[in-house]
Formats: sequence, C-alpha cells, structure tokens
Amino acid sequence: MSFITDTFVAILTVYIAFTNTLALQITNWLGPAADTTDAAMVEDAVAEQSVFATLPSRLRSIPELLQNNAAYQQAALIAATDQSEPTATDPIDAIVNIFCTFRSADSIRTTTGTGFFIDADGVLMTNAHVAQFLLLADADQSGNAECIVRTGNPASPKYTASLLYIPPAWVQENASVLNDAVPMGTGERDYALLYVDATVDGTLLPTVFPALPFDSELLSNQTKDATVTAAGYPAGALLTQGARVDLIPLSAVTSISELYTFGSNRADVFSIRGSIVGAEGSSGGPVLNAAGDVIGMISTRGDDTIDGAGSLRAITLSHIHRTILEETGFGLAESLGGDLTLRSAIFADTMTPFLVAILENAE
Repeated sequence: MSFITDTFVAILTVYIAFTNTLALQITNWLGPAADTTDAAMVEDAVAEQSVFATLPSRLRSIPELLQNNAAYQQAALIAATDQSEPTATDPIDAIVNIFCTFRSADSIRTTTGTGFFIDADGVLMTNAHVAQFLLLADADQSGNAECIVRTGNPASPKYTASLLYIPPAWVQENASVLNDAVPMGTGERDYALLYVDATVDGTLLPTVFPALPFDSELLSNQTKDATVTAAGYPAGALLTQGARVDLIPLSAVTSISELYTFGSNRADVFSIRGSIVGAEGSSGGPVLNAAGDVIGMISTRGDDTIDGAGSLRAITLSHIHRTILEETGFGLAESLGGDLTLRSAIFADTMTPFLVAILENAE
C-alpha cells in the first residue's frame, strides 16, 4: 500500500509542479541562499557534536507542493519581511488549550492539546496530531470539525482558529492513521501553525498577543541535564472524569535527560524528566531554556521507567525550522507573518486536494 501511496503522491506532485512553473523560478531565486546558510550551520554544528541516540524515521519523501506553488511562495516572501517581537516572558501567559471535536454520522471524537503563541499577531504553534482535525474538516470527510482555543485558569472558550501550516510530509506519512482515536508516533514533523481569526463572543481581537521568544539554533550534546521549564494544560482528569473537569495551566522546572536524532546527527527530539506537566493534554506545550527562549515543543510521553513519572519528549525548534525550510523554502521565523488570512486560504487550496487524494488512497 505504501508503494501505491508514494506513486500516487508523486503523480499528484508532478501535476501541481507542471501547473505552477512560475513557482519554480521563485524557488530557484530564493532557495540557494537559504539552503547554503542552513547547510553551513548544520555542518559546523554537527562537527562539534557527538552522535545522539537514534529514533526511527518513517519519512520516505518530501512532497514539493508548496515549493511549486507560486501563490504560496509569493505570500511567504511577503511574510518574511513582516515579523513581530516577543511580548511575553511567562509561559503561562502564552499557552492555550485547544479543544477539538469531530462529528460524523455515527461518532463524535474529541481531543485536547496545548498550544502557545509564537508570534504577537496571533500565530499559535501546536502538534500536527491536534491540528489534523482542521485538515479533516477541509477534506470534507463526511463530518464536521471544530477547534476552540481556550485560555485562562481554568481554561474557557476564547477564540476560533484557522490552519496556517501543517507539514505535507507529516500528512503523507500519517494519512492511514489520521482517523485513529489515539495517534502514535515519534514526533517527527509533528507540528502545525494556527492563527487566531475571531473571538467566540464576537468582540474585537487583541492587537497584540502574548508571544514567547524562541531559539531555533541547533542544540548540542552539552544541552544534556540543562534546566528547562515545561508548560501545558495536562488533561488526565478530563480523560477519566469527562468534559466538565476544569483544565488548569501548569508549568514546572525540570531538566533534559537525553537528545535524539532521526538519523542526521542533529538533535531533533529531547526527553525531559518527570514533572506535574507530564500528562495527556500537554502535547503542544512549550519547553523553555534558562534564558526564557522556547527550544522545544512537547510531542509525546516519555519513558517513565527512566525519567520518572510524568516524563515527556519534545521536538526541537531547530527540527521545526529545518523541516519547514525543506518543505517551503522559508524558515520558521519567516513563516509567521504576512497576510495570515491569505496564506491560510492558499495553504488550504494547495493542501486539500493533496489530503483528499492520499486519504482516499489510504482507505
């Protein structure tokens, strides 16, 4: 089945490339400088690092949908010149609870996760396995999806959000399990960007959101045992007692126990020792270094037998930066600004036919 999926995706990608020849010119113009800079950074950092523990990679290919879409490249180019400054220092101020519901004719699925403001214009970062609900809605898979952004202590409905970006490679690799009640994975490319588009009560949106600073530089092996702060909306009680349980934002000081790579000798994932944040629902929460910069995003549970109860794993911001650069031609910081509504619409136009095709092919 994977061979059929790969073949189908390849044909679809070639077709989109053929109909978007202008994008190739834009990509060629932008690509070399970005690729050269990133390659030089990687070579210098890898030369100084020892080999990390290895996690399995499922990635077979990277769909070139966004590199070959002229409208997306133009919108991203504008975004690269429009970046805002951080506006928060306390992770509790910047985190949100994302509660999604997917209703079909015969079932109702819900999920809860954490996200955090990474740009003061209202851009949120969270996990792809949370944002997938918005993709399922766009794909019109015989159901209706809704995600509500909740804030405060306890969490209460505040905003609605739209999908700004989710890695096409993640969608491709997880098409056969998008409908699983409990998605599993190593965290590879498990990230997404949303943007707040309205309030639930119809009031005006804030002009500035509480966004955290971030550091997307490569982590060295010397980061082991470094002190970090993790934050999220752990939801263990919600899963056992039902939707009426209040969700409380929590943060905890802990430390990094191990760094992992998906085979490239770069730190793509790190594990953190157990804390009160370590429970279902904290996925998508930020992990900050001692300087107060986000260096990772919680993606999966850790190994409690090694790191204690409530251990977690987080994908690094350097992994997110590198992979979004591979898929779009623009790094993380450059992917946060511009006309968010326009960029979201273009992404949906690009991704929806791709998603529908691979979902149908995966059945």
